[in-house]
Amino acid sequence: MFQINQLRVGSILDIPALTIEPQTITCINGESGSGKSTFLRLLNRMISPDTGTINYQGTPLEEIDPVTLRRQVVMMSQEPLLFPGSIADNLQMGLRFSEKPDASGTELAEMLRFVKLQQPLDKDPFKLSGGEKQRLALGRVLLMNPDVLLLDEPSASLDDETESFVLQRVVERVHQQQKTLLLVTHSKTLAASMGEKHLVFAHGTPRDVTGGISHE
Repeated sequence: MFQINQLRVGSILDIPALTIEPQTITCINGESGSGKSTFLRLLNRMISPDTGTINYQGTPLEEIDPVTLRRQVVMMSQEPLLFPGSIADNLQMGLRFSEKPDASGTELAEMLRFVKLQQPLDKDPFKLSGGEKQRLALGRVLLMNPDVLLLDEPSASLDDETESFVLQRVVERVHQQQKTLLLVTHSKTLAASMGEKHLVFAHGTPRDVTGGISHE
């Protein structure tokens, strides 16, 4: 899905070579400031590297229209993005950006249940708690049904039980739909248990520790 070679971003990232296979779950850990968020932002052209190349399905990212790319490779940032309107409006916003038909009320309600957000569709999203806002943003990107999901600590504001429940459901959904997921999580336990590939970032360089074994 992604092929990365000799990539550098200032003193933040230094990745000699890395491949992200299609239809896989890649979980990412690392200390704060180790380059995890920067790495995700590179993959949908929110930023560009200083040097090196990133190919998406064999095509250099710089040759792909950014809007087209971001409809296929969707990122959810640490800080959930909310829009004026209701919870329903916020769930629909990703579909509208992707120029897809709106979801039905039933589909919206089902997505709220999926992300364990028990709130009415007509509620003001700015009155939600931090964890509820995260789950609303997660529901929005899941409704978009992109080829690649980039989730940057989507459950950081959740308790451990809710985090495990929600992320497990996301992983199952990605498998069922044969999509690709890159998930940054603070939990090493979740990363090791859910990821088919487990990367640990340190000083801007990822180390593959899949299966508890380091692949330098």
